[in-house]
Amino acid sequence: MLKLYNTFSKKIEEFKPLKDKVVKFYHCGPTVYWTQHIGNMRAVIMADLVVRILKYLGYKVKLVRNITDVGHLTSDQDEGEDKLEKGAKREGLSPKMIAQKYANIYFADVNKLNIIKPSITPWATKHIKEMIEMVQTLIEKGYAYTTDLAVYYDVSKFTDYEKLTGQPIKDKEVGAGKGEVEDPDKKHAADFALWFFKAGKHKNALQTWASPFKSSLVKNGEGFPGWHIECSAMAKKYLGKTLDIHMGGVEHISIHHPNEIAQSEAANGVPFANYWLHNEHLMVNGGKMSKSEGTGYSLSEIEYKGYSPLDLRYFFLQANYRSKQNFTWQALEAAKKGYDNLKNQILALGKKKGKVNKKFKDKFKEAINDDFNIAQGLAVVQQVLKSDLNNKDKLATVLDFDKVLGLDLAKVKKTKIKIPSKVQELVEKREKARQGKDWQRSDDLRDEISELGYLIEDTESGPIVKKK
Repeated sequence: MLKLYNTFSKKIEEFKPLKDKVVKFYHCGPTVYWTQHIGNMRAVIMADLVVRILKYLGYKVKLVRNITDVGHLTSDQDEGEDKLEKGAKREGLSPKMIAQKYANIYFADVNKLNIIKPSITPWATKHIKEMIEMVQTLIEKGYAYTTDLAVYYDVSKFTDYEKLTGQPIKDKEVGAGKGEVEDPDKKHAADFALWFFKAGKHKNALQTWASPFKSSLVKNGEGFPGWHIECSAMAKKYLGKTLDIHMGGVEHISIHHPNEIAQSEAANGVPFANYWLHNEHLMVNGGKMSKSEGTGYSLSEIEYKGYSPLDLRYFFLQANYRSKQNFTWQALEAAKKGYDNLKNQILALGKKKGKVNKKFKDKFKEAINDDFNIAQGLAVVQQVLKSDLNNKDKLATVLDFDKVLGLDLAKVKKTKIKIPSKVQELVEKREKARQGKDWQRSDDLRDEISELGYLIEDTESGPIVKKK
């Protein structure tokens, strides 16, 4: 029985989808104005683990992960410049070109990290029609109003606005009508923009569309959607009015997700999502990840340092999605060694698979059923490898678990390294010493091999030599 922590109820709940064994899952995707850092990649891997676990447990999953290419301002609170326009000015390209450039990098990165592709990847700019329709519905139902600068959602009309955060509206400054986009006609500080007109601070907006909304400052209601309405419109189109699971980062609990709930439920008249999952942040050296401080590492920087994307994935598997995780180069090095050791253990099992062991499979399922406890799942993998099962059954069992882990263990191959003849001679002498049960001689030869910069690991199929 799958149990998960629901941010909405603030407790662990039994998972019951709307339709038996079918899951409608929406995951907040990237804003493609810059290369995604490894904190963003961790979020995608955490969602990928949820998908893999659901599938492993027998559910059919329809995952929608969006691409935001318009409307996301530099502040989530309706303030600042559109991030795509900021990227366009930075590089002298159009917003469309910026979006495609960084989306391509993102797609390449998630592929390297062995992320299962979503069922659908909708782009915001291709769903303007659906957004306009939802805003129109909110206006008609009395939940939204128009000023000369924007169409706003009136949070005072939605009685349960604070139900996700548990924080009263009066304590929040969500989309406050001040700062860069000050609008004297905005009714409440917490009201948020559904549509920005091409006026005021946004009079030179680079991506705009005609709309039926009225402003005395622009013709044809020209403007662009607010960030929050995008997810609501795309989720409805591809998953219906009510979702089973909505997932995103903890930073969305206070603003983005309450806004999604408010506009979706007001427009559709039904609950928006039954289960809300939020992944915690990745820290760097115990502090916040920061581009300005040079710690907003990208996957390419990880690779440049000599680590594989799956080394990073293995690192991420060691912490629960609801826990902060601290990245250091030392921690990544330890994860690499752990992953290398796991691959060597797999190689030592041979190539023939036997049967998946039910006892260990039940233990693995017990772990992942406990709020997606993948770290405990990894511990079960080691229990299998250290057990008295035969090699064929060990291999079959661990490869079965890898459907969840996503470490591509079935594709592991022996790493071919050129071993100096001197080292090879010592390895052969040591093997003869071992066969003759001359353990002291064997240890001495191991030390000689180590002094030459190589390590030797004894397996059932023979010694494995690796560089230090």
